[in-house]
Amino acid sequence: MVELLRKENIEINCKAASKEQVIRHIGKKLCDSGYVEENYIEAMLLREKSFSTNIGNGIALPHGIEAAKSDIKASGIAVMVFPDGTDWGGEPVKIVIGIAGVGEEHLEILSNIAEKLSDMENVIKVINSKEDAIFQILTARE
Repeated sequence: MVELLRKENIEINCKAASKEQVIRHIGKKLCDSGYVEENYIEAMLLREKSFSTNIGNGIALPHGIEAAKSDIKASGIAVMVFPDGTDWGGEPVKIVIGIAGVGEEHLEILSNIAEKLSDMENVIKVINSKEDAIFQILTARE
């Protein structure tokens, strides 16, 4: 079974960039890790154009449109942390988590992340932590 999150897919101290650059970068991480086909990156950009993936608390969860399900090879996530924030359609976000979910796993992944990061304490921890601690927070089984 492919791990949902690999430590090498966590980037800390990212510098602010355009929303498109961030999505392309995080999409490439998903692609390079074998979670998705390259087409999925465009699907992530399309999703963002039709519906912002900013969920509040300084968090954005970019993912592909429904039509791109066939481009997902395995469920996986990639994480980018922007300690100084990056502009996400007029609002600063500090944590961007790219998501690829096979079938219904997609919703499970989204709700799992939303649950872990609905606690502002965890959000602050993720923003200020190293890769290992972020990995622990996001992969901890409740």
